[in-house]
Amino acid sequence: MEQEEILKEPAYSPFVLEFLAVAQKYCLFIEEIDKYEKKQIFDYLHKALPLLYLRGSVLPVIEVEDFSSNEKYLTEEQWQTVFNEVREIIGKEDEYWFLENDNPLNEPVKGSLADNLTDIYQDMKDFVLLYQKPLRDAKKVAVWEIADLFKSHWGFRVVNVLKVMHYYLYNEQSTRNIPDDTIL
Repeated sequence: MEQEEILKEPAYSPFVLEFLAVAQKYCLFIEEIDKYEKKQIFDYLHKALPLLYLRGSVLPVIEVEDFSSNEKYLTEEQWQTVFNEVREIIGKEDEYWFLENDNPLNEPVKGSLADNLTDIYQDMKDFVLLYQKPLRDAKKVAVWEIADLFKSHWGFRVVNVLKVMHYYLYNEQSTRNIPDDTIL
């Protein structure tokens, strides 16, 4: 297959490459989150998560015949390490309440920013690492998987986190309460 023909495939589209760039930056930020103060973290998330959501919403439809190249990279132990670090830094602002659309009792559910951010990180990290493989089939599976997870998993988490970030950054009373230092 010629290079020009390969680049016409949806897995190589500008939409995918733009999503990949935002996903890589998000992963790097989460991996280095201990370098930032809490206010900086909230500011970054408030700006990066809408980009991630937007880029995820315009990913192309990918047809995959062979899923054998699909891999998960982040282990449960690695997830737990990231979660603990994020939770420690976010501190008392970690927990929040929200309503789920499919909850028949319509009762509030307790959420965790650290849990949501780590889940998003896991999906992004698995996508980035799989997409970086030199196999075209791996790239196609990576795009198919992250687009599917957008609908069922990380898209909801982004929306929930954004609501909380908006509240902390723009609610007059709460913005006074975000400490500028991290809890180490």
